[in-house]
Amino acid sequence: MKCFSFFKGAKKDERKARKPISVQSMNSTIIERKMRIFRTDLNTQNVPDNSTESLGRTSFPILSHRHNLRVFTMSELKSATKNFCSSVIIGHGGFGRVYKGLIENGEDPTTKIEVAVKQLDFGRQIQGHKEWMAEVNVLGLVEHPNLIKLVGYCAEDDERGIQRLLVYEFMPNGSVEHHLSTRSETPLPWAMRLKIAQDAAHGLKYLHEEMDFQIIFRDFKPSNILLDEQWNAKLSDFGLARLGPAEGSTHVTCSEVVGTIGYAAPEYIQTGRATSKIDVWGYGVFLLQLITGRRPLDRSLPENEQKLLEWVKPFLADAKKLVLMVDPRLKKEYSLTSAQKLALVAKQCLVKEAKDRPNMSEVLEMINRIVEASTETESLATFVQANSKPAHRSISHGDFTDESSTLSLTLRLY
Repeated sequence: MKCFSFFKGAKKDERKARKPISVQSMNSTIIERKMRIFRTDLNTQNVPDNSTESLGRTSFPILSHRHNLRVFTMSELKSATKNFCSSVIIGHGGFGRVYKGLIENGEDPTTKIEVAVKQLDFGRQIQGHKEWMAEVNVLGLVEHPNLIKLVGYCAEDDERGIQRLLVYEFMPNGSVEHHLSTRSETPLPWAMRLKIAQDAAHGLKYLHEEMDFQIIFRDFKPSNILLDEQWNAKLSDFGLARLGPAEGSTHVTCSEVVGTIGYAAPEYIQTGRATSKIDVWGYGVFLLQLITGRRPLDRSLPENEQKLLEWVKPFLADAKKLVLMVDPRLKKEYSLTSAQKLALVAKQCLVKEAKDRPNMSEVLEMINRIVEASTETESLATFVQANSKPAHRSISHGDFTDESSTLSLTLRLY
């Protein structure tokens, strides 16, 4: 697939025009006509097969119509981010840079609120626009305590080309990936790890099972789980999200396999067929990270320890050895029984055959039982109280990316 200029052949006065575009009106723009193939791909369904695992879902709306999304101008967002000053950059991702900003509170214009502003990278306009559209589609339709809130967007064209930005609620405690890494001075206590596992499961269950249509996340990983001021976990970065299978179908066939190495399910990599079970696989990898504090692929470790799923096998096979794989930064401040139970959930999520993996409602039920049996609620409350960050304080967004993002895979299937 070759890239092309969005404005090739456009008149000079058209190139200089600068105006905000609402998502609803984008069908009539030059850009939208050129991007229609990518929106179509976002909603492509495969033909039915003979499997008994079909899901009945309504079609995914092409464009979001959520009435309360704010439409920002470039001028507003320049003002909010000090003209996109490098000093307010809080992260980088495949989409582009993320800036911390201050905007007027829509409910009280006399006050301002902190937001995260994600700007499309000019160098990848085609894929970036596709991911921008996917995020507006998904986050413009859904609302859940464990999904990041999309405040609004900017779709504006000027002499430099297309301007596509997303404005999110600000998450002052950054990403789970950051807090699991050695860059974090304070390791997440065990009770907090259980809560994060529970919050993330709630978010995935909502996407998979609680709407009239199903959404497959496709890029579930710790860097896409952000923490608010009270340490509630919220899923973020829906640029790779896809609509689940249509009625009578068992999967969605993706023309490109995208995601992050170490988190992508084997059947998805091999065939390009996506179901909600690929998110369950990613969740299983995530649980192992919560237990071990390790990334799924870490070249800095000895060769026999670099691949997390291979390294943990002997420990998962013998409950008595499991203590050897627990994050050493936890020291002895965790429940071994709780860790063993969480490891069992991870094993079920990582079953090779997708059909044999539990769905997220079953996973959440297991996680809930582990949390309820935990005796560490007091330590959790103490941690939250000691580490809560007022809304006006700033912290790295976990960088809206992670070290493994450089390993993102894009395999084309023909």
